Amino acid sequence: MDYTFLQEYWWLLISILGAVLVFLLFVQGAQSMFLQPMSESQREKMVEGVAHRWELTFTTLVVFGGAFFASFPLFYSTSFGGAYWVWMLILFGFVVQAVSYKYRNAEGNLLGRKTYDVFLFLNGILGPVLLGGAVSTFFFGSDFTISKSLIAQDGGIISQWGPLHGLEVLADWRVVAFGVMVLFLTRVLANLWYINQIDDEDIRSWNRRQLLINAPVFVVLFLAVCAVLLMADGYETVGEHEFELVENKYFNNLFGNIWPLAFFLVGTVLVLYGIIISLIKKCTKGIWSAGLGTVLVVMSLFWIAGYFNTPYYPSYADVASSLTIYNSSSSEFTLQAMSIVSLFLPVVIAYIVWVWRKFTK
Repeated sequence: MDYTFLQEYWWLLISILGAVLVFLLFVQGAQSMFLQPMSESQREKMVEGVAHRWELTFTTLVVFGGAFFASFPLFYSTSFGGAYWVWMLILFGFVVQAVSYKYRNAEGNLLGRKTYDVFLFLNGILGPVLLGGAVSTFFFGSDFTISKSLIAQDGGIISQWGPLHGLEVLADWRVVAFGVMVLFLTRVLANLWYINQIDDEDIRSWNRRQLLINAPVFVVLFLAVCAVLLMADGYETVGEHEFELVENKYFNNLFGNIWPLAFFLVGTVLVLYGIIISLIKKCTKGIWSAGLGTVLVVMSLFWIAGYFNTPYYPSYADVASSLTIYNSSSSEFTLQAMSIVSLFLPVVIAYIVWVWRKFTK
């Protein structure tokens, strides 16, 4: 295994973890509906339906961040260390989520169940929007500069950011649209999850009615975001820290390469199929089709962001600071050692599946 293979292998693992994370955000999508009108018994059943899945979502987020730290530490130090307001909001939301599930029904709860439901609702909105927005910066860029020479100076700060430290991306309507699209995707997945998991016709009918609202909004946003992305210009890598602007870069990456295109098209069809059979045929299995489709589409997006001589973290403050999987990775020895560890990934997946089945029962 040469160095280039290891770098590309680890980007593949990152794409798998990122895709699974997006699917598991259906927990946040469910929480974003907790305050909508419904009976208290329905609300409690819906809360119970995702009450423990959030742990798998948070675990996947931590593993995703850890994998980035191990394989592409320059991205980790630049994004997690520089755009810290965004990541702090995401992590704070997960902390509030954990506390809310633990204490909302606790005896002697001082804040009241309603207060914790509001906390869960806020996490359900902000989590997908912020995480979706963070992923969109792989295409639309962020405001940072990198100088490796600074690491030898006092403080060892390798990257410099604007005064908003990542929050400036919220002024980019494309980033916001991407985040809102992810939010409605999670709501669609949550509706499909409840239809599959809760054997209650009232709850299934309620979620099908919600699906009639969430699905069209998601589809419109998905088409709009895809159109913007595929028409956007991007950078082509011509040297380790040299890039040139290319028209329709992501369109070329997607339609010029068979695997990303196949995953994207098949995944899109599977998501739509899961929605349609849940609405028209009253099928309860739509979550599995839509879930697999979500994973395939997100993986394809990671691929067109990081492969094909494309910087996966472009800088609009200084193009030369843009990060690729080749100029931001760990050493060859580290990637080799971590690749051996990654062979145990099927064991981790088997454990997650086992825990998932235990929660379901």
